[in-house]
Amino acid sequence: MGKLTEVVGPSGIGKTQFCLKLALLAALPEYYGGLDGRVVYIDTESKFSSRRMIEIGQKNFPQIFRQEGLAQKMAGRILVMRPASLADFTKSLEQMKVTLLQHDVKLLIVDSMAALMSLGNEKATAGFRQHPLRWTLSFLKSIAEFSRIPVVVTNQVRSQSNDDGYHFSFEVDRKDGNNCAERFDSHLIAALGIQWAHAVTVRLVFESHSGHRFIKVAKSPMSPAVAFPFAVESSGITLLSDEGIDVTGPEITSIRCQGQNILSR
Repeated sequence: MGKLTEVVGPSGIGKTQFCLKLALLAALPEYYGGLDGRVVYIDTESKFSSRRMIEIGQKNFPQIFRQEGLAQKMAGRILVMRPASLADFTKSLEQMKVTLLQHDVKLLIVDSMAALMSLGNEKATAGFRQHPLRWTLSFLKSIAEFSRIPVVVTNQVRSQSNDDGYHFSFEVDRKDGNNCAERFDSHLIAALGIQWAHAVTVRLVFESHSGHRFIKVAKSPMSPAVAFPFAVESSGITLLSDEGIDVTGPEITSIRCQGQNILSR
């Protein structure tokens, strides 16, 4: 509770699917294993789908969602905000502390933070963009600590420039029409940079290699570095094994993506 968790990975890997399932679990009644609370979901890329979330609920908790009106009740517990600009977002954040306490909010999601920081800032310098990032980071952490609720943000990846002080290795396997694999390395970094990386409490890396997708615990005060294979199904994110795979050395900070059609899922 009261932690800032980052979910970072390539586009289409399953970050939003993960957030939808988290939102559902936070809204479910306690006697079904949920938190019986409300959720604030800041949707910066218009990816939130109440229909998809209800589908996830029906697959995981059919006994609940067969009850008349319960699906609508669950959806009604999730407040979706779509800020049109960074200024719009910061104004909403300033009003949010009171809302979190008054309305029994149990989870705050920002999907995605990287997209949010680009709203209205396309022509701004890097120095200008860094200031609102620092302010937003500080405020999100204060919300988590003040309200004692988890704050989950998604982050994208981008190509590393020569000026970046650190990098994540990013390996891609691609196959041409003759099924001949061409492998090359390209360094990518989490889009929000090193300041953000140091500030988050937990970092979950979503990646793909060896024919599977993995959720990797790359940073956590409560867990060693481990990875869990997962799939994206009609029931949402599903772990394929409860046994974590130990991750060591450079693999902890790398982000890998095999050349499968993750962008279409």
